[in-house]
Amino acid sequence: MQEKIRVALYVQKAALQFIDAAKKVDYKLSDEAKKAGFGIDPGELASIVRGHDSKGFKLHGGIEGIASKVRVPLHNGISETEVPLRQNIYGSNQFTEKPPRSFLSFVWDALQDLTLIILIVCAVVSVGVGLATEGWPKGIYDGLGIILSIILVVMVTAVSDYKQSLQFKDLDKEKKKIIVQVTRDGTRQKVSIYDLVVGDIVHLSIGDQVPADGFFISGYSLLIDESGLSGESEPVNISEAKPFLLSGTKVQDGSGKMMITSVGMRTEWGRLMETLNEGGEDETPLQVKLNGVATIIGKIGLAFAILTFMVLTGRLLVTKVMHNELSKWTSDDALTLLNYFATAVTIVVVAVPEGLPLAVTLSLAFAMKKLMNDRALVRHLSACETMGSSTCICTDKTGTLTTNHMVVDKIWVSNKTEAIKGNKGVENLKSMLNQKTMDTLLQSIFQNTGSEVVKGKDGKNTVIGSPTESALLEFGLVMGGDFDSQRQEFKIVKVEPFNSVRKRMSVLVSLPNGGSRAFCKGASEIILKMCSKIIDDKGEIVALSETQSRKVIEIIDGFANEALRTLCLAYKDMEETSKKVNIPEEGYTLIAVVGIKDPLRPGVKEAVQTCLAAGITVRMVTGDNINTAKAIARECGIFTDGGIAIEGADFRSKSPEETRELIPKIQVMARSLPLDKHTFVTQLRKMFDEVVAVTGDGTNDAPALHEADIGLAMGIAGTEVAKENADVIILDDNFQTIVKVAKWGRSVYINIQKFVQFQLTVNVVALMINFVSACLSGSAPLTAVQLLWVNMIMDTLGALALATEPPNNGLMQRPPVGRGVNFITKTMWRNIIGQSIYQLIVLGILEFDGKRLLKLGDNSHDTMVLNTFIFNTFVFCQVFNEINSREMEKINIFRGMFDSWVFVSVMTSTVAFQILIIEFLGTFASTVPLSWHLWLLSILIGSVSLVVAVILKCIPVEQVRKDSTDTHHDGYSALPSGDENV
Repeated sequence: MQEKIRVALYVQKAALQFIDAAKKVDYKLSDEAKKAGFGIDPGELASIVRGHDSKGFKLHGGIEGIASKVRVPLHNGISETEVPLRQNIYGSNQFTEKPPRSFLSFVWDALQDLTLIILIVCAVVSVGVGLATEGWPKGIYDGLGIILSIILVVMVTAVSDYKQSLQFKDLDKEKKKIIVQVTRDGTRQKVSIYDLVVGDIVHLSIGDQVPADGFFISGYSLLIDESGLSGESEPVNISEAKPFLLSGTKVQDGSGKMMITSVGMRTEWGRLMETLNEGGEDETPLQVKLNGVATIIGKIGLAFAILTFMVLTGRLLVTKVMHNELSKWTSDDALTLLNYFATAVTIVVVAVPEGLPLAVTLSLAFAMKKLMNDRALVRHLSACETMGSSTCICTDKTGTLTTNHMVVDKIWVSNKTEAIKGNKGVENLKSMLNQKTMDTLLQSIFQNTGSEVVKGKDGKNTVIGSPTESALLEFGLVMGGDFDSQRQEFKIVKVEPFNSVRKRMSVLVSLPNGGSRAFCKGASEIILKMCSKIIDDKGEIVALSETQSRKVIEIIDGFANEALRTLCLAYKDMEETSKKVNIPEEGYTLIAVVGIKDPLRPGVKEAVQTCLAAGITVRMVTGDNINTAKAIARECGIFTDGGIAIEGADFRSKSPEETRELIPKIQVMARSLPLDKHTFVTQLRKMFDEVVAVTGDGTNDAPALHEADIGLAMGIAGTEVAKENADVIILDDNFQTIVKVAKWGRSVYINIQKFVQFQLTVNVVALMINFVSACLSGSAPLTAVQLLWVNMIMDTLGALALATEPPNNGLMQRPPVGRGVNFITKTMWRNIIGQSIYQLIVLGILEFDGKRLLKLGDNSHDTMVLNTFIFNTFVFCQVFNEINSREMEKINIFRGMFDSWVFVSVMTSTVAFQILIIEFLGTFASTVPLSWHLWLLSILIGSVSLVVAVILKCIPVEQVRKDSTDTHHDGYSALPSGDENV
């Protein structure tokens, strides 16, 4: 998809250059826009950004000139009341999507099946021959019965596919919901990307996606990744000299503000979308695997169908030879041959298990919908089945295990520690600090931040920004600081935003009385190494001695051992004020050590225990201090006796041999860089063959999210880059939700195994009974229409019943199985073979000795009664076998059956329709009404399969699993890697 976008971009740019060279477009402002007070045409605005037209930009007076022409004050932003007007004149930020496929197109697709086409031809010919030989209306019954069955199959398939497409469309809309921060009516607020209009002032930070085309207003070190559009790997430095920002690109570093100039289909991304249609979901690994199974079984079915046709035709020829009628062929003979061919075709229809991929799709779609209710948005279908096989979760700490609402809990300043709990702690801190130290502390908080304090419509202050910075700003406000006055008093000259490599944020400000001051905050150990001075208990600046440095380290460790996240605040005064001056990296004065608390989320301990019981190892990978990380990990049950906590730097320094020995024991990795996380995940997957899930929220997590078997991005704290590289978005940032995803993933996989067991049993029985009967008696007991109904039970209804079973708690009490295990387990083969043998014996006895056992005569009506009874018994065997398939190992197959309304509905409708076919639709289905005792006998024979299932489950089979001590495994296996045999 990305390559198609790049090609389209190059073609489009070449075309635009050609057009511009030939003719300059003359844009005229509409009367409506003039009347509203706007001074520039939407098309002209769009062309300036799209063409990076610096001349046009300057011609209109730069950013200030264009802002005045679109009636927006750059400081306050647009007014909320102007949004409808701007949408009317400049358009809304919506992309024109390709029209949804109609229901009739799905009907047409369903009719393209080759076997159905052959059956339609057979039905038409059957009607023609029947009318010629038997007349109206009797002659059309056989053909019409096949046509009605085909219509039913096609309609059910089309309805299923159509509903699924609508569901995926809704999910697609959900995953495209992006919230951005804008300034409107003088306040900073959050709005949906779809509500943006021309003139909106948008705030950008690391990891954000540029939501529309526009111009750079102001910012610091703003680097934009345009590789998704241009294919160029080098990021573009955006500044006042190069102010053009394109929608769909991503902020790689820095921060800034932009003014929206083009939205929706007028943006660069929108114009490209006109020339491209995004493809649908790729097939999941399991679908690919099951398609292979279906192909093999289909070939076997085709061979049996050809053999059946040849045997039936051969018997007809032998009969004609014996009666010396080989040269005499009548229309009845033609109709007989046509019926033989129709039977052969329907054997292929029954044999080809097209329900396998359908079952996967239904199960995944059902799981996706349920997970949406559980606050997890599945972006890729394969994520469900993969998460069910995960053996390891590498989780972030902040926001995932913790609440992500941070507050300053303790502070060490002027050689004193104070707990900030309520007004008493704040008053104590104020009383012990002199005014100079207090001013410096508040300056370091309010000047060196990427967050903002904004006044809402209710007049209350609200902090918008990252949780850590918000905690500091809230603390500064509680201490009596004024954010706005601080920002007006000092002018910011240069900013180095926080990133995962530097692990600090620095800012250079010019002082009112001349000179400049650099503020720095970040990871405690890193900032402490940059300091050579410290503010003492009298507020004086003194040299930072080794003794004092060790004391600060003890304070940091003490805070960390209390599960507090520690930050150091520092500053340095300088004489130079030029923008060319680099922010210093040494010689700072330490102001304070701040301990920020982020309490554990409710239920995290239980969720971690559930994972451990399910054989899923949970590892914490965080950029935080190792002591803080260990304290939190121990509190939630991740860090246990025998486990190892390691820092990223130590991990990087290990040799390959040491790494191999170390990795299985690592439970906590602290102070990790993005490369450490990526390496850790890669080695877990490749060296230890683990199925790894990774959680992350930052741009720095994107490589690990992409490398993992399944990436889980945080929906609240997560950046757009993290979400784009993830398979699942956790909408509530809660670790408990991750456990639900794993539970549903296991449910998907085992449900599909249940369906495969059920379908293969029906396949074997239907093939063998028709083939053997055709060879020995010269006729097939199951007609084309009957086989089509069985196919409906087996494929669509069977998939609906078994593939949508909700998960039970037992799923999280068994260990995951390794990648290399066959999808069809020995347990499944045992059940398939056992049930098939029982059904073949019963149906074989009925076929060859049924008239004697049921005390029927030799007339044609009694033959129809026997064939109807065999068909009815066969169907009830499948109904009870479907109940058996709910549990592949446990004896109590009824447990939880009535919890699934889908399963109960399918069973009820199957039985109801079977009654309808036999009692009222016999003309089309070649059946006759049965007496009540024959109905009971059919049900009784079918129900005996329940007893057979219990007997089979008493036969032990060898299990393939990691933990051989597990005694209640019922055939669940992990996601295959694709290179093993079924």
